[in-house]
Amino acid sequence: MMKMVLPNGLKIIDISQEVLSCEVYPGDPVPQGDKIKSMEQGELYNLSGLSMCAHNGTHIDAPSHFLKYGKTVEQLPLDGFVGSCFVVQHQGNVTAEDAQNIMERANAAGASERILIAGDATVTAEAAKVFAASGVKLIGNESQSVGPKDAPMEVHLILLEAGIILLEGIVLKDVAEGTYFLSAAPLNLAGFEGAPCRAYLIEMR
Repeated sequence: MMKMVLPNGLKIIDISQEVLSCEVYPGDPVPQGDKIKSMEQGELYNLSGLSMCAHNGTHIDAPSHFLKYGKTVEQLPLDGFVGSCFVVQHQGNVTAEDAQNIMERANAAGASERILIAGDATVTAEAAKVFAASGVKLIGNESQSVGPKDAPMEVHLILLEAGIILLEGIVLKDVAEGTYFLSAAPLNLAGFEGAPCRAYLIEMR
């Protein structure tokens, strides 16, 4: 994780995985980098190629990931990816009671539209229903899948049908609980059901 202090004292916290060494969901292709042109080989410039799955590393899921007629990446409004967010630490399953508590804390902090869950946490279907009914725009988590890895569909369907964007594979180690400004806009990939993004937080005073 990279942190940078701006001249005005605000801190930027990079919460993205490095792409070529990122975590990959079981069965998905691994990112591959390729040197097309190299100055070390006598070329006039360096030029690289990249092959990857849209869901490698830090990425977003658009509704069309699990909904046949759901919105694709370029159809999503950017305000869902950018704005105040609430970071909460949690280990294990996120129950409906946990989700309700998270929403109460986020509402009290004035940052209830975007929730980032730090830790080895799995959102259950019951928790997803609480988030879906709470007006949340984005749910982020550290795992490569917001729901159970062996059966992610139900949780994805609940959240995506509610129009909630999923931000998966973020890195929140050593990020304290609290309110931050989030920027996690995806690449503008027309027709895609997901896209990689460079997600970062700015500490709010």
